[in-house]
Amino acid sequence: MSDLYQVFNDKQHAKTELYAALDLGSNSFHLVVARVVADAVQVVSKVKQKVRLAEGLDDRNILSSEAISRGVSVLESMKESMQGIEPRAIRVVATHTLRRAKNSRAFLRQARKVLPFPIEIISGNEEARLIFVGIGSNSSYSGERLIFDIGGGSTEFAIGSGTEPRITKSIQIGCVSHQQRFFQNGEISKDATRRAVTAAKVELELAAISLNRFKWEQTVASSGTARAVCAVINSKKGVSVDAPVTYQALLDLLSQCIELGHSEALKFEGLSVDRQPVFVAGLCILIAIFQSLKVTQMAFSEAALREGVLYELQPNHSSQNVRVRTAQSLATRYAVDINYAHKVLTTCMYIFDSVKDAWELKKPSLRHFLGWSALLHEVGLQIHSRGIQKHSSYILQYSEMAGFNQDQQQIIASLVRFHRKKIRKDDLLTEASISERELTQLLVILRLAVLLNINRSKSTLPEFTITVEDNELKLGFAQEWFELSPLLLADIGQENDYLKHTDMHLTLL
Repeated sequence: MSDLYQVFNDKQHAKTELYAALDLGSNSFHLVVARVVADAVQVVSKVKQKVRLAEGLDDRNILSSEAISRGVSVLESMKESMQGIEPRAIRVVATHTLRRAKNSRAFLRQARKVLPFPIEIISGNEEARLIFVGIGSNSSYSGERLIFDIGGGSTEFAIGSGTEPRITKSIQIGCVSHQQRFFQNGEISKDATRRAVTAAKVELELAAISLNRFKWEQTVASSGTARAVCAVINSKKGVSVDAPVTYQALLDLLSQCIELGHSEALKFEGLSVDRQPVFVAGLCILIAIFQSLKVTQMAFSEAALREGVLYELQPNHSSQNVRVRTAQSLATRYAVDINYAHKVLTTCMYIFDSVKDAWELKKPSLRHFLGWSALLHEVGLQIHSRGIQKHSSYILQYSEMAGFNQDQQQIIASLVRFHRKKIRKDDLLTEASISERELTQLLVILRLAVLLNINRSKSTLPEFTITVEDNELKLGFAQEWFELSPLLLADIGQENDYLKHTDMHLTLL
């Protein structure tokens, strides 16, 4: 028997690393842990727990304390499954309900007590992009495809090929919110289903106009609603859950549900008890999608948002590449002066590297936030030069920026908002993935870089030195600086007046 332990002694161990993706959905929380061996992703474990977070969202978009407690309790139970995984290999994303909740920060504060990893609230379009990436990275199909994912509170769409979507859309309709609106007491009638399908088509109308401009050869659906519907229909035919499902099959299934009359009577093979309450609501949305987008049949994919997150966690598939394309798109759209932006970026990085040790700027994300802010701080110039900082901040906060989550956009927008003129400390972002002090330090670096590059036509800046001592920045300039910018002394004096609100001070050596 002991010989069995010798079997693998001469076998060279393949290098593996564990990754974890946690999706905080409106209906369920999903955790996937996977390992990468020879560039192939192998799922190690999956954990899914119903939370019905969307049920706790009231008419004022306030998330109830009960829903917060449910969510935090599930996070605490899932934490054990992520033990031993490097923090850099874990990503937690939150979707529709926490996007909508005005008190989402309350949830994040409670979650932080039990889960030691940052939670990213992502936009609907970013969610759609990641779902597309997840499906594309787990499929050998190379043609144009339409994908959609009916969640608890929103539905996402994307069209493209491979892992690159050409268009993404997100609409605020999901199986939980639709169930509360049309099937709250569980009763299923012909009139209620008709109204539910019609209401879904109304919500889909604008998105459908954009999506129908594109052509696709394959339609793929993912996540709970699609899986449940495909499982019920295909189990009757004795085929696998991912076999194609037709429009007529959906209509036939809806007729059966109406005949049964109540969600508790939906005892279909392949339908779990916890899916029964929202099943017909999701089916009505599905039928509305088929009608609005003229879909005749769809296939089901087990891959979804979390697989997209896993894919981009791998070093070779970083979302940093997506962010680069986003920045390039914004620069083109708003006619950014690329040469000047690069000058400001270069100065920012020089100052950052000079002060990072003294200021203990250790997080890799800090350099990224500063860099994106430097490159994009003038996007608002296309609107008007007066108040450029306000225009730029608005664009960066509210644009759909693929690869960036809500927190990242808010940090960049906050830095850009005060890159010049007065600083209103009360308006600075206070709750974010970086501290208020770190945000202030990055802001001072960005402002100084913009100030020193006031002469836009000069290709390079003369050398200068910078050191810090607590909140004092000591600047050393050669005489040619003052020939380049005669008003530099006055500008630094004015900047010191602005910096009083941050407790920072500039000193000339």
